[in-house]
Amino acid sequence: MSDSSRDTAEGAGWGGADRGAYQKLMPARVEKISWLNPKTLWAARNGVLASWFGDPTGRTRGRWVAQRAASGAPADKVIRRTDPDDFSFMVIGDTGEGDDPQYAVVPGFLRASQGTSFAVLASDAIYPVGSADDYDSKFFRPYRDYQAPIYAIPGNHDWYEDLGAFMRVFCDDAPALPAEPAPRLLSRARLRSWLWHRPSPQDGRRLAEARKLRSGTGQQAVQPGPYWAIDTGPVRIIGIDTGLLGSLDAEQGAWLREVSRGPRPKILITGSPLYVDGEHHPCPIDGGGTVDDIVSAPEHHYVAAIGGDIHNYQRYPVRLADGRTLQYVVSGGGGAFMHATHTIPRVSVAGVTEEDFRCYPLRGDSLAFYSRLYGRRLRLRRFFALTEAQGQAVVAERLGIPATRTPGPEVRLTRRIRLVAGLLGTGSRPDRRKRFRLPVRKIYTQLFSPSSATYSPPFFKCFLRLDVSPESVRLRCFAATGNLAQELNPPVEDEVTIPLG
Repeated sequence: MSDSSRDTAEGAGWGGADRGAYQKLMPARVEKISWLNPKTLWAARNGVLASWFGDPTGRTRGRWVAQRAASGAPADKVIRRTDPDDFSFMVIGDTGEGDDPQYAVVPGFLRASQGTSFAVLASDAIYPVGSADDYDSKFFRPYRDYQAPIYAIPGNHDWYEDLGAFMRVFCDDAPALPAEPAPRLLSRARLRSWLWHRPSPQDGRRLAEARKLRSGTGQQAVQPGPYWAIDTGPVRIIGIDTGLLGSLDAEQGAWLREVSRGPRPKILITGSPLYVDGEHHPCPIDGGGTVDDIVSAPEHHYVAAIGGDIHNYQRYPVRLADGRTLQYVVSGGGGAFMHATHTIPRVSVAGVTEEDFRCYPLRGDSLAFYSRLYGRRLRLRRFFALTEAQGQAVVAERLGIPATRTPGPEVRLTRRIRLVAGLLGTGSRPDRRKRFRLPVRKIYTQLFSPSSATYSPPFFKCFLRLDVSPESVRLRCFAATGNLAQELNPPVEDEVTIPLG
């Protein structure tokens, strides 16, 4: 097994001289997405409009679900598979940018996924707005050699064109929804409808040809809607759709309560993680209650809750009042630009301490990556750029923790290093956070996340493999750096065995 980022800097991908061969898998022409491009931001405006003028997602989702039921989808939305009690499946989140970081994941994913029964795509299959013609290079082509079915839950970007393309690809080529009656004049809904982004009438012309890339009998999967459950082996896997703004409509909430009943062990897959960046986000349900109320209830027997949307890996082992430990996982590092981990403060949430918490990339690697990125972007490399050793050392100082990776030669922390760490929003201990009034971390994470078009390895991408038996689930997080050294032997960055008893 190759070194991980917790073992050596080389295991993290630093200093890799040879880029992987993944570029041979890519189409000849790759359209780079820049989230600093006003045209891209304007096309992805529906999330902002929903927060300003009311969110129509719940109503639209209800119409999709009703249409699928009328077409013969099972009323309980449960997919019943015949896998044995010992089986494996993959989880990969936030994949679909279609450029180097997404394709760099593919060779390691294919190697690590050998023998698995299926995969689950956890949030944001297609960027920037979920268009049907983007599925060619951002879904069918990269995963054409994965020979098992792929199920999916939508993320907010898949909803930016009202989920039409997602439903066509994953839900038995569901027809377009008929137009709703126009909202009343001078209402907020009317203003929203005037500004709402909708798909082009020509979108989807290439979809039939793209499907041929994953046309094998064993690759086919039809799911009953944007949310579903899978009964297989000894577990039930439940996927929920959190829409544009990270919440559930009342109808889906009632369904979630129903399918969560019973003693069968359960794993939740969600587009909005319940614990992330050192904070608890329980996910509200319209009409009352939260998703985490359901997940943490002892009578429902959940053992893990895995969320996409945030483009890195995090794990919070939360010990519940009844003595069980529930693993809350963030796994959204499947291809989109990397969300920083160095901005996560020292963890102390729901009894989870820094000693229990795991993340990838390591905070020091994240800080070094971003410092070099902004050194290039601002043409201030000599000032901004930090080595991976400097990043690790200053993070350890600010958080008051030992160095995560076995340290090399001692690093002298200078005023410049500390200043760069502060400017880039590096987290700190809770007792220190109170001293600063400027919300540097919030400003940094909301305004200055980069576009993946500027990336070169290491990419710090990741995916999960879960091996299920009647006694336990073994969860492993694999890394994809984009370097040749780790391409076909992806390092294991985290591993935990979850009992099912």
